[in-house]
Amino acid sequence: MENLDAKVAFVTGGSKGIGYGIAESLAQMGMKVAITSRKKEEAEKAAKEISAKGKGEVFGLQADVRDFESQKKAIEEVANKWGQLDVLVANAGIGHFGSIEELTPEQWQQTIDTNLTGVFYSIKAAVPALKQSQGYVFTISSLAGTNFFAGGAAYNASKFGVTGFTQAVMLDLRNYGIKVSTIMPGSVATHFNDHTPSDADSWKIQKEDIGELVVDLLKMNHRALPSKIEIRPTTPPKK
Repeated sequence: MENLDAKVAFVTGGSKGIGYGIAESLAQMGMKVAITSRKKEEAEKAAKEISAKGKGEVFGLQADVRDFESQKKAIEEVANKWGQLDVLVANAGIGHFGSIEELTPEQWQQTIDTNLTGVFYSIKAAVPALKQSQGYVFTISSLAGTNFFAGGAAYNASKFGVTGFTQAVMLDLRNYGIKVSTIMPGSVATHFNDHTPSDADSWKIQKEDIGELVVDLLKMNHRALPSKIEIRPTTPPKK
């Protein structure tokens, strides 16, 4: 895309973590950015922080990716506010971890509803606006979608699903001029799963690294589409 400062982005789960890092990077490019959270006060607080640091206007609103009507309403609100939608970042996610014996049906359902069905709802709601702008969709999957581990059944399944879903959607939408990419990070220093980042996480990918990657992909010539991007720490600690 050219002239990113004229573009509008919608980032789910943008009040913290990877979503926050992406929203911050887009705002620094002068883009108008809407970020969502299930808690309105968290979305508005993050939007205020990002606005103070970036050039672009940032708007926080409440929305739940597990509710299609909620996503549809939020995207319509953003498109009406700024007249267009150019970039969707389907980022919102949760993690419940434990063996199959420990994992509850409720935890399984929450994980799939948020991480996989939420991505479907977000893209489904955004397609009409993205067709008008010939925009760009990013989904945030994970290396956990291909590198499976004990105790990760729900999370592994959800991210495996996101990766496959996104590649099919890319094939569905590219003839409209819409680009679709999934980003698959390894270890990222965020508050995900109640983790508190510290100096000990300096070897990990930082949230701003993912933001920088999204900006780089947006700047790429429209004829080229990196449809699936794996990103991992350069030098993980020795075990």
